[in-house]
Amino acid sequence: MIEWLQRPAGDPVLEIGGRTLPVAIRRHPRAKRMTLRLAPDGGEIRVTIPRWGRTQDALAFAHSRSEWLAQQLAALPPPVAIVPGGTIRFRGGELEIDWHEDHPRRPLPVEGAIRLGGPESHLSTRLQRWLETRALELMQDDLAHYCECAGMAAPRLALSRAKRRWGSCSTTGTVRINWRLVQAPDFVRRSVVAHEVAHLVHFDHGREFHALLASLYGERLAEADAWLKEHGRSLYAAFP
Repeated sequence: MIEWLQRPAGDPVLEIGGRTLPVAIRRHPRAKRMTLRLAPDGGEIRVTIPRWGRTQDALAFAHSRSEWLAQQLAALPPPVAIVPGGTIRFRGGELEIDWHEDHPRRPLPVEGAIRLGGPESHLSTRLQRWLETRALELMQDDLAHYCECAGMAAPRLALSRAKRRWGSCSTTGTVRINWRLVQAPDFVRRSVVAHEVAHLVHFDHGREFHALLASLYGERLAEADAWLKEHGRSLYAAFP
């Protein structure tokens, strides 16, 4: 599997919109030209180049698109405050935050709301933990399903709190999925799990990988990819 290069201190950065952003360069064996995008949380510039591409050319390309990158940064969703009467996103919908000091401390979903008590100052932390617990339950079911479809035993699943990746899998077989996907519609979350299951068989993005992913996931893959491209950054708004 191709991963973003790890950058020790002193590696390339770019000043965009008053912020200093690291530049991650990825060499892709099937790439025929350079492409550029901003990480979902706005914390990294990503340049994909052909295998034979030069690092200096990638950096020059990123610099030449500084204005576009600044526009992308400006378009990031504003932070969402976790407060009583506000909302959190859950499985493509919203739950109103029904907090009162007399409610039980443990969050409980009831009729379009999430009810909880306890210290108001810890509201965001406890709601994030509740979402992470739900994410793990749902993703374990997803992983078991797609592994069964692929004819393999389900590996270990771990939640990821990464700010720049939706999922990953290691050569030891551990699958990691970004917990924030529990806020997205179910079909989007499942597409990421299916993607990583396909990587358990093919550690690249070649034809065999794409064929397996299509057989595992079905016809909504393009729709799921489009959703993440358009709305993925919003999943960081409440829980950066």
